[in-house]
Amino acid sequence: MTTGSRRARVSDVHALALGMPHVTQVDGPAGNPVYQVGGKSFVFFRNARPDAFDADTGERYSDVIVFWVPSESDKQALVQDPDSPFFTTKHFDGHSSVLVRGSRIGELTLAELSEVIQDAWLSRASRKRATDWLAAQHPPSD
Repeated sequence: MTTGSRRARVSDVHALALGMPHVTQVDGPAGNPVYQVGGKSFVFFRNARPDAFDADTGERYSDVIVFWVPSESDKQALVQDPDSPFFTTKHFDGHSSVLVRGSRIGELTLAELSEVIQDAWLSRASRKRATDWLAAQHPPSD
């Protein structure tokens, strides 16, 4: 298994988010990590909330991670597949983000998680930062 195809871990969320340029980590209301670019959150670890819970037990999920997405169509592409670890709740209707439980992050490969975090960062970074980062990732060929 290559590095990009190994199963993702919650620790990878932190490393990948911090690995993007111009990122700061702040603490959310419950001390939960929030990753921002230019003062805009793009990934954050959510505290247990009443809208995300186990349907059988009623227990609130304490391991929800929120990722921004570029558009509603991107969001729908991630949440419509019933086998996908991504989901949303009514609380996030109209919000350009998807949720995933930390306990299900391993259903993604490291490469898939990296793409989700890069897209999240790109959706929140300034146009100049996004353009500069993309150019550095794909320099023009001679």
